[in-house]
Amino acid sequence: MAHIVEITDLGIPELDVYARLTQAQLRSRRDPSRALFIAESPKVIAHALDAGCRPVSMLMERRHIEGDARELIARCGGIPVYTAGREMLAGLTGYELTRGVLCAMRRPVLPQAEALCAGTRRVAVLEGIVDPTNVGAIFRSAAAMGLDAVLLTPTCCDPLHRRAARVSMGTVFQIPWTYLGEDHTQWPHPGLERLKAMGFATAALALDDDSVPIDDPALAARERLAVLLGTEGDGLSPRTVAGCDYTVRIPMARGVDSLNVAAASAVAFWQLRPDR
Repeated sequence: MAHIVEITDLGIPELDVYARLTQAQLRSRRDPSRALFIAESPKVIAHALDAGCRPVSMLMERRHIEGDARELIARCGGIPVYTAGREMLAGLTGYELTRGVLCAMRRPVLPQAEALCAGTRRVAVLEGIVDPTNVGAIFRSAAAMGLDAVLLTPTCCDPLHRRAARVSMGTVFQIPWTYLGEDHTQWPHPGLERLKAMGFATAALALDDDSVPIDDPALAARERLAVLLGTEGDGLSPRTVAGCDYTVRIPMARGVDSLNVAAASAVAFWQLRPDR
């Protein structure tokens, strides 16, 4: 049975995870066994629990204890559930809680890319995308369009960032993902070589005169294909584009030069799905 704790002092250390720890501190690379993330909204928390993530505590408005969060609280066992009114919680966290519920959870241990990609046919590779909204939207598109996995370069935004997970509608807990390399020195090389060693042809989405249109039959015909998407504004680095098997463009009309990376991902994932 959950332990309901009425908040009377915003300064208690148990609330640091929700208000005073940075994203880097939550990830706690020095001690991965203590690393945490924050899941926001009942739907996202439910997907995280379904994926086996372990809850540590919850924070919510009082009205959700017997409302939207009732089943979640029951699933989480005897963890502390900190509660207060909306204004007090907004003062604590600095933002309005989506659906009024947060949950601090242990970060899962990520697999190596080679283990994750065993048996996969279509994967997305995200290079240096730092906007959590875009990362979350790309994950949602990848899950919806049937991709098998998502790989991130070391400089990408954390998919378990509170906002990224929320925008993804919890799909960051449904589609397998991991990092392709431990730090920036491992991308694009040897990261691209690792993809090719796994049997993937690599397709870089980029604005390039030598690119092929995304509906080129050769792309969909590849048995294993990695679709690479670059950071907002600059796109993929020239070294990455040069190292890929294909440079691919989405044809545009009315003089539009490009799509937002999240929108482009949805088009690419749909067009390049296997057995299309």
